[in-house]
Amino acid sequence: MRLELPRMGHEVTVCPDGTTAVAALQKNTYDCLLVDLDMPGYNGIEVIAKAKEFSPEAEAIILTGKSSLDTAVAALRHGAFDYLTKPCRLVEIESILDRVARKIELTNKYRALKQRLERIEGSSELIGQSPQMEQVRSLIAKVAPTPSTVIVHGETGTGKELVARAVHDQSLRADGPLVAINCGALPENLIESELFGHRKGAFTGAEEHRAGLFEVADGGTLFLDEIGELPKPTQAKLLRFLESGEIRRVGENDSITSDVRVVCATHRALDEMVAEGQFREDLWFRINTFEIHLPPLRERDGDIPLLAAALAQRFGKQTRPGQSLFSPEALALLNAHSWPGNVRELANVIEHGIILCERGPILPEHLPNRFASGTCRATIRLAAGRSLREIEMQAILEALDRHDGNKPKAAEELGVSLKTLYNKLNQAPNAPLSKSA
Repeated sequence: MRLELPRMGHEVTVCPDGTTAVAALQKNTYDCLLVDLDMPGYNGIEVIAKAKEFSPEAEAIILTGKSSLDTAVAALRHGAFDYLTKPCRLVEIESILDRVARKIELTNKYRALKQRLERIEGSSELIGQSPQMEQVRSLIAKVAPTPSTVIVHGETGTGKELVARAVHDQSLRADGPLVAINCGALPENLIESELFGHRKGAFTGAEEHRAGLFEVADGGTLFLDEIGELPKPTQAKLLRFLESGEIRRVGENDSITSDVRVVCATHRALDEMVAEGQFREDLWFRINTFEIHLPPLRERDGDIPLLAAALAQRFGKQTRPGQSLFSPEALALLNAHSWPGNVRELANVIEHGIILCERGPILPEHLPNRFASGTCRATIRLAAGRSLREIEMQAILEALDRHDGNKPKAAEELGVSLKTLYNKLNQAPNAPLSKSA
């Protein structure tokens, strides 16, 4: 087994007795144990019991020369996966290990599916007929069948996870798991354990062995949303995986391999973060293999009615044949809005309108109060003959005017970051100025 199992693709640790085996279990996590019943120190049953304590997910296979029904029953009662009598053929061991591998794969797929169902919001279909969205679909179709790492750029709320799902669904890994994690949603001291896993006792609170998302996503795709929020030490471990395919659980010395495709997303300018020393340059070059830019909603001409109809259907709003979902006035308000929160903001607006609208189309009074403000009405009057960028700049300048030039407060009202506000102001140096500007 020491010579032959590695040739089958297994990583093998050989222990001469039960005591050595228990010591190995305390240091590393294993997927499967092949143990004899009669050994010096701990016997086979005791080793299995210890394995369930340190590696509760590990499967155990008993090898013994005593073909006794009693010992077989005892082994199974202690959680053994199967039971073989010696001498056994290598093909029998290989067959059992294949069954163990299939069980692990199914377990990981179940976990990934459970997580995906908890995170998913509506359909994964990319909705829209604008040229910008057609280009996104074209890029996805080209890169999906390849093993390349993909990075998706886009503002918050544009639907970057939908792009990741589309890449996965059109790839050769479509039958494998798609696992998603928001790198900015977890504390810095937990993100490494979440991604790479840990063994019991690796840190305070690690009361049991836990597989990381790289293991759960084996054979599939791992989506790292907001990768710019990863701390520097975790960036180094991610770079190691991308270069070698190896990961190391927290608290363990040995590395394991995982076959995972990585799709990243961010709303931040990673090249600027590299220049500022906030993001590793070597990792940036490694993940920047293929870029997909997801346009903001304000640049997707004609997509708002399609998106609104799909969102309304998700929220249970039904319309009769030939009936419009919105009144012309409400639709004009939606088209004129700058949508700083993008599709996520649109979803909230549609849900708000559906709650207030009992029958018939959604009217302007069914929309949130900000759509009935003087700013929104003025924007519609100014829309004719003006570009969307000019209308957006008008909204920015009016927000600055209302807050006496206070940019942080204006950015908060507009729903954008202060950095985004500065960028938009710098992009339009010749824009018309408000009184306070």
